[in-house]
Amino acid sequence: MIQIRECVAALAHGLRTKKTKGKPTMKRTLSALAITTALAVLAGPVAAQSQGDWTVGVGLGYVNPKSNNGTLAGAAATVDEDVRPTFTVEYFIRDNLGIELLAATPFEHDVSLGGAVAASVKHLPPTLSLNYHFPTQSKFKPFVGAGINYTTFFEETTALGTLELDDSIGIALQAGADYMISDRGALRFNVRWIDISTDATLNGAAIGTAEIDPVVLGVSYVHRF
Repeated sequence: MIQIRECVAALAHGLRTKKTKGKPTMKRTLSALAITTALAVLAGPVAAQSQGDWTVGVGLGYVNPKSNNGTLAGAAATVDEDVRPTFTVEYFIRDNLGIELLAATPFEHDVSLGGAVAASVKHLPPTLSLNYHFPTQSKFKPFVGAGINYTTFFEETTALGTLELDDSIGIALQAGADYMISDRGALRFNVRWIDISTDATLNGAAIGTAEIDPVVLGVSYVHRF
C-alpha cells in the first residue's frame, strides 16, 4: 500500500515538473488521468461489505405518494401518506454488492376524490433490490440500488360499494448511506422511489387507474452478521 501511494506521489510530482511547449495534449492528459485513477483504485480502501456477509435492518418507512394520483370515477384522486415499521435482509453476493429484500407491516392510506375522503386501503410493498455499497475510509458508507417492487392491495373499504384495486409490479430505485456506530452496527438513512399504479373497479366496473409512485423515506438500524 505504501509503495502504491509513493508511485502516485511520484507521478503527480513528475506531471507538475515536466516542461512542455504550450498546453499539454489531450492524449497526454488522458493518459495521466488514467494512470493516476488506476493507481488510486489500487490504493483505495477495503470493501465496505465482504462477499458472504448478511445484514438485517429494522426501522421506519414513510410512504409519501406523488401529488396527482390520477382520475377515479371522474374525480381527481389523492392518496395520503403513512408511516410503518420496515424490515430489510441483505446478502452480499460479491464484495460491496448485495441483494436486499424490503418488507413492512401493512401501510394504510385514505383515498380522496375531489377533496373528500371516499375510501381506505391497505397495501404491502415487498421490494427486491440489487445494491452497490461504496467503500470509504470514513464512518459514512453510501449506497445505491435498483430493483423490482410488488405491491398487493387489500381491505379496500368505501361507502360507495365494493372497491377492488389490482396488484402492481414496477421498478424501484434507492440511494442512502450507513453511518457506522460499531464494527457491525450502523444507522441507515435512505430514500426510495417506487413505480406503483393500480387499476380500480367499483361494483365490478372499471373506474380508472391510480398512479401512486411514492417517495419512501427510511431510517433504520442495520446489523451485519
